[in-house]
Amino acid sequence: MKVVCDTVHARGHSMITGKHRNTIEITKDEYVTERGTCIIACSSDKAVKDLNSELRELLKNDNTIVIVKIITRNLSDIVICRGSKNLKLSNDRKIIIRRSRYVDDSTLCIEANKASIDIDRKIISMLCMCEEVTIKICAIDVSDILNM
Repeated sequence: MKVVCDTVHARGHSMITGKHRNTIEITKDEYVTERGTCIIACSSDKAVKDLNSELRELLKNDNTIVIVKIITRNLSDIVICRGSKNLKLSNDRKIIIRRSRYVDDSTLCIEANKASIDIDRKIISMLCMCEEVTIKICAIDVSDILNM
């Protein structure tokens, strides 16, 4: 079983609402507008294109489970999703976690168990106060388990 991880650093913004029902977005943009209800962090140091190449390779696999841990101060939340052979991972501005199977150039993973509305509200409150956030992304190839 192969496991590869990477870390993204970003911060919150006063306009973060975390109310979107289908996606979670982290962006390199320094601002958030009222329409950005999926955005939980901005001023990110990475987009999907910037992630570790070994992680990006593993994400492009239908047998990959992805664990995303969102950490602010002493609080954290975990999102579980999966990779896909259809991922492009070429966007240089954002990272998007999707509940659906939709894929575009910014999609990190699909079939997530959470969207931004499901993230711990204490974390969202902290992000509204422009707190720093660390996002740890780990991909696990479970091919061996599935082929038993």
